[in-house]
Amino acid sequence: MGCSGCTIAGDGTPKGCGSKGHCTTGGCNKMNTYDWLSNMELNDPTEYNMVEVSFKSGARKEFFRTNPHVGAITGDLVALEAGNGYDIGRISLSGELVRLQMRKKRVSEDRVLGKILRIANNRDIERLEEARSREKAAMIRGRAIARTHDLDMKIGDVEFQGDNRKATFYYTAEGRVDFRELVRAYANEFRVKIEMRQIGSRQESARIGGLGPCGRELCCSTWLSDFKSVSTSAARYQNLAINQTKLSGQCGRLKCCLNYELDSYLDALESFPRKAEKLRTAFHRYELVKTDIFKGLMYYIQLLEKGRGPIIAIHKDRVKEILQLNIKKEYPEELGASTYVLVAQENDDLDYEDGTGQIELPSINKRKKGRNSRRPDRRGGRRQDNRPNKKHAQGERKDKGPTSDSRSREESKTRSKKDGSRSGNKRFSNQNRNQKKNRPPKDDQKTS
Repeated sequence: MGCSGCTIAGDGTPKGCGSKGHCTTGGCNKMNTYDWLSNMELNDPTEYNMVEVSFKSGARKEFFRTNPHVGAITGDLVALEAGNGYDIGRISLSGELVRLQMRKKRVSEDRVLGKILRIANNRDIERLEEARSREKAAMIRGRAIARTHDLDMKIGDVEFQGDNRKATFYYTAEGRVDFRELVRAYANEFRVKIEMRQIGSRQESARIGGLGPCGRELCCSTWLSDFKSVSTSAARYQNLAINQTKLSGQCGRLKCCLNYELDSYLDALESFPRKAEKLRTAFHRYELVKTDIFKGLMYYIQLLEKGRGPIIAIHKDRVKEILQLNIKKEYPEELGASTYVLVAQENDDLDYEDGTGQIELPSINKRKKGRNSRRPDRRGGRRQDNRPNKKHAQGERKDKGPTSDSRSREESKTRSKKDGSRSGNKRFSNQNRNQKKNRPPKDDQKTS
């Protein structure tokens, strides 16, 4: 979409003004106020001498005095008085609408001291573009310097004055920050006058801008000028799930749009009965689970000893009647066949099969542990038997030295010679070894 201020290519396609949605015509300016009187050729005998000027595409707005000889109208770039030099801004509002805007923001005429000097020339516009080109690099460097000073703060935006003599750093912090040393470091780094302004997280989102989950630009950066407190009770009244990630905006706070429809929900809730969390009939008890505000239905679940009962939608008028009966300790036999809708059946048939006796596991025979049995590996598998054969045992012993198996064999031989057993060179089977453990001691062991 191209406006009247956008350039057009050779084939007639609009290129765009390059202002990312904040063009010079004011049609898509950030926080723009439509001046409908400026386009009408009317001579105002009592012209109001105040104008509203926006800086940095509407990120900041202030009021200034003007003189008729300047000849500035809405949409002109003008040079303004500043504390130390001059600044450049664009007139966003003039005439009687400025009086209404000042009344809305509670700004008196006595507090307005700045004046419009002249309409900005080409040199002023060049210096303004130079100042805007320095802001991003200054913000990155400013964050690095603040990190070296171990300050709990975040630099959100930087705005240079139109004549490059002053820089304003906008930051967010949880509490007060002692930035005296930081200001000295900034002055030595950027060689300009430094001003620090603390803003909230919502003001930071309004200055930076962005897209919300609805797909539109943020309300705080396009038209929302005053911020109202938002609480989680606004979500509860609208039957929204209390999910912090879904209810939070780009600023990390609760979304401002939670208050937009809150009044409609509060008006609709006045016709619903209060303290209607539980109902009772002659045979069952019910508990409230959900409320459909605009349809006038209240969903109750039947309380059973085991399992889940049906969910029933009852009209709010019928709920009032049942509550009045319950207060008198009178319980109707049913809720009313013509006033409720069965949402879930009481006995849901579940398709399942009994697998008992159809699957037979193989029997596990426990093996007796022996020297020849393979021991399980620590990782859950079986360890391979990598013991050397008899033919290669001597060669490997020469190269690698005696192994644990060979040492155990030699020890068994020496023990068998002492005991006089003839099976020193043979391996005992598992059964013989167990019997050997249970044999009585020999005579030489008794005498010893």
